[in-house]
Amino acid sequence: MATRQLQTPIAPRRGSRWGARGDAIELRLEAERERIALWLPAALGAGIALWLALPTAMHWIGALLALGAGALAGGMIGWDRRLGRVVVIGCGVMATGILLIWGRALWVAAPVLAQPVTTSFSAEVERVDAQPARGQVRLIVRPHARADLPPRLRVTASEEQAAGVIPGERIGLRARLMPPPTASLPGGYDFAQRAWFDRLGAVGTVIGDIGRAPGAGQGPPPLRARLTRHIHEQVDGSAGGVAAALVTGDRGAISEADDEAMRRSGLAHLLSISGLHVTAVVGFVMLLSMRLLALSRRLALRGWVLPLAAAAAALAGGGYTLLAGAEVPTLRSFIASLLVMLAFLLGREALTLRLVAAGALLVMLWRPEALAGPSFQLSFAAVTAIVALHESRWMRAFVARREEPWVFRFGRGIGALVLTGLVVEAALAPIALFHFHKAGLYGALANVVAIPLTTFVIMPAEAFALLFDSIGLGAFFWWVAEAALGALIALAHWVAAAPGAVATLPVFPPWGFAITVFGGLWFLLWQTRWRRAGLIPVAIGMAALLAQPRPDLLVTGDGKHIAAALPDGGYALLRDRAGDYVRDTLSEAAGIDTPLAALAELDHVECNRDFCRWSHGKGAARRVILASRGRDRIEGADMAAACAAADVVISDRWLPRECVGRWMTIDRDSLAETGGLALYLGDPPTAVSALRRADAHPWRRPEQLSGNDEAIPTGAPAQ
Repeated sequence: MATRQLQTPIAPRRGSRWGARGDAIELRLEAERERIALWLPAALGAGIALWLALPTAMHWIGALLALGAGALAGGMIGWDRRLGRVVVIGCGVMATGILLIWGRALWVAAPVLAQPVTTSFSAEVERVDAQPARGQVRLIVRPHARADLPPRLRVTASEEQAAGVIPGERIGLRARLMPPPTASLPGGYDFAQRAWFDRLGAVGTVIGDIGRAPGAGQGPPPLRARLTRHIHEQVDGSAGGVAAALVTGDRGAISEADDEAMRRSGLAHLLSISGLHVTAVVGFVMLLSMRLLALSRRLALRGWVLPLAAAAAALAGGGYTLLAGAEVPTLRSFIASLLVMLAFLLGREALTLRLVAAGALLVMLWRPEALAGPSFQLSFAAVTAIVALHESRWMRAFVARREEPWVFRFGRGIGALVLTGLVVEAALAPIALFHFHKAGLYGALANVVAIPLTTFVIMPAEAFALLFDSIGLGAFFWWVAEAALGALIALAHWVAAAPGAVATLPVFPPWGFAITVFGGLWFLLWQTRWRRAGLIPVAIGMAALLAQPRPDLLVTGDGKHIAAALPDGGYALLRDRAGDYVRDTLSEAAGIDTPLAALAELDHVECNRDFCRWSHGKGAARRVILASRGRDRIEGADMAAACAAADVVISDRWLPRECVGRWMTIDRDSLAETGGLALYLGDPPTAVSALRRADAHPWRRPEQLSGNDEAIPTGAPAQ
């Protein structure tokens, strides 16, 4: 009897379905073939971010193995297919990012101070950063003949203590030192990570006078310090600080009020020497050089004008970068300007997304840790958004030259500037909310005035003032610069004081930020219609941020400072004598822009000299909190009943064993493992910690030194 199939085979149908999907993706990639290379820095950055996000070496190795499997899967798709090549190369570049940042973290390894210590030592001064607005001077020093101290320290002294100290000088000092602090609250700034890559093993404050050798400090200070001092002598106050920041990158003389106004108004990027400043210097020198060199008929006929002008601009940009301290943002901008000039010389389009991608790739290969900083993210996000906008067809049509009255041409230019500012603000908002928990809303409008004022008035006036100071004729230009700087600062204060100038939100979930960045890149880097799919992850990420609940309690890593949520949306502080830094940190983590109240002055809070007790919530979600604020010793038996009646007990000291809260007991021992905490007292209650228990990044478990010639265990996590 003959047999026949009773059912239609399933496998061929599935295979044809997957084949059709693969062919569709292949067609998409073929249409975007010139844009695929733009994803190389994104893949490298994804690998770096993956290493920073995963906690232990087993996770890092597992990620490398998973990427290896992905590369094999890409090989199975086929090297002759564009999708297969994209998968293989993408997985390989991501694995390179993991290995790059891992190797960099091991390469810069240096011992870290184990615990706070007060000690005397001699050291060589490596760097001097004056901060006149705060009356302070920061010194980077290298201790001499002290094997128990880290090889590189940062100490802060008053202006009187450090008067005349210059780099290269040997000094003797007594200082209170401590390990580089970790983030005091979840989502906060982790200085320990940055200090690790800067090879700083301790930070501290100078106590008493600084000992100096006879005749020390009589030599000329560095050019940057001399130039900064000269600018401060010509322009007084905070305006002089802004003037110095634009030339030498020294922001120490800017008052805290003006600095905060610049941040709230979206103008803080003007104070950090980066793309705008380097571009202004390089562009001005190149334009001037081309005009002067074109006066030579021989150079013009032989085609040497453009190469020589580009060389002069490159030298000027390099000198400006060195003068400004050669920080990562300045170096990044200088590299980009070199690539732009190279494109000019090769006859290619100067500013494209390929140029931006090449700059990002070079920076990450050179300093992979820069990816984690807001400076890298903000600058490249802004430039990518600007270039992508102006590469679009409709924007090119809008700004194209045409025969029209000058009024319409001027209005079109203003409209393009405002539109560019709005796009940049939209691109930067998620990054600002992730790092600072706040974002300016009127920055686009403020920058319409501030950027031309800075580029075409302030910086040229300063350049001419410094040039004509050599013959004693720079006073007029200094007057122009000071007047323009006063207008810039007034604009910052006016915008910052406007109602709703700043949007503040709680901690941005890292996963939400990651998919927002991915969606933004998808939308900006592709050109065909499937770019619109990137708006979906952007919407999901921003929805996750908007849905993020406010923490009900914030506890700093030392346990001394507690902020409790109030029914009216504000927060109250346990110790109302806390300084501005603590208040700002707690306000940012809470996502508020209003002053913190005093917890002890509230009606529903009961306080004595040792404890404060209050309740939060209603019904089943009602929680009782007991927080210590005194320094007197209390026996465990006397505390047991009060602790047992509280859901959460918080103390900056060690609590006796008899003191146990119903849900959570927080004291010095537990905070050493968790760091700062954000508590959500719903049903059920949850806690988010600043530190992860199994975190094995090198700055969490470094080699430790005692600072007092006593051996200590080196396996404990650094706090």
